[in-house]
Amino acid sequence: MIGIYFGPFFSCCGPAAMKMQAIRYVLLKWIDILPFDGGDVPLQSALGFLKTVSLSAAITVWVTAGSLAAEQPWDVPAWLRGHIGEGEGQIARVVLQRARALYLRKVNEGVVKNPCYFAMDATRPNYLSDGRLGDRFYVICEANQSFRAIPAGHGSGRDLKGVADFLNGRECAKNFSNAMNSNLTAGGAYVTRETKTSFKGYYRVSTKQDAILIRSFVQFDGEGETANARQRAIGGHAAVSLKGVCLRKDPRSPYANQNGYVPFGNLVDYSGGRSDGCTSWSRSDAGQIIPLLKDNPTTVYIYPESHDIEAVAQAIAARQSPSRVGLYWSAFCLKQIASPKFWPKEVLEPILAQYRKDHPEPPPRPPPVCKEP
Repeated sequence: MIGIYFGPFFSCCGPAAMKMQAIRYVLLKWIDILPFDGGDVPLQSALGFLKTVSLSAAITVWVTAGSLAAEQPWDVPAWLRGHIGEGEGQIARVVLQRARALYLRKVNEGVVKNPCYFAMDATRPNYLSDGRLGDRFYVICEANQSFRAIPAGHGSGRDLKGVADFLNGRECAKNFSNAMNSNLTAGGAYVTRETKTSFKGYYRVSTKQDAILIRSFVQFDGEGETANARQRAIGGHAAVSLKGVCLRKDPRSPYANQNGYVPFGNLVDYSGGRSDGCTSWSRSDAGQIIPLLKDNPTTVYIYPESHDIEAVAQAIAARQSPSRVGLYWSAFCLKQIASPKFWPKEVLEPILAQYRKDHPEPPPRPPPVCKEP
């Protein structure tokens, strides 16, 4: 049996229609001259049917909706192809292809109208040995031919002493998971949703001046292995927090509690560190990214997915070079981690639940009152 499939570049009229007519003509001529292996009636019947009915019913149309009608994930524009590579500031081909395919699919589904989309390559280094941060989060806006690579943090993971160690270093991520409470990054498809902005507290900027930390969090919704992103509180935010928080008396503050106290702490910028599984950006980068998403969702594709991790691990176990068998992983980080590991939630969540049962956390305590005014 012969199956014939055409890719999507046809439209109903104009030059595309003319191209379709030309291909239809060539196909019919090909059927006319195709030699049959005598007596193969099913083949003759199939080709006869194909020849007598309208080929438009036999050709699968690839067209996507709206302004992206002729776009395909692999038809990367020329200007964007110049950013493909594994060097600094570049994006690996597989990461771009998947990010673009996700974006076009969500545009076609009517889920996304944002002119920009995001990608992250969590196989690249985050914190470099010379103190610089590695660029591995990508903001791509094809409408104005804009491409930007910036740093982003990966999930820290945890070390359950004597039970399981899936802790990640600052430099490269070795462990990945979609398990609740794992503090690990899960690769795959996401769509940005609502933004929640919350007051975190005050911090000292000089001997006589305090500042307010208000941080925004963009919720991600996932699909497939990342479908529990909302339950895991996975999203994007600035890599800043307050540590050593105490309560300071300030009844004039609009953020004061019923007793007139506000949280006060030390500002910590962990742009070069790790997150609890979210995508974290520097304060300046977050200040540019988050406004793009207000009432205007877009896609976020994070590489690697579980099957990528497992394939690379299997290749290494078989003493094969991942790149030579068509697999991608940052060569720099592969030297650092030796081999990556994916911890499925079905495996890791029972371990975490048992550990929590064996090591119950103390009841939460309110922050102490500040000793200094």
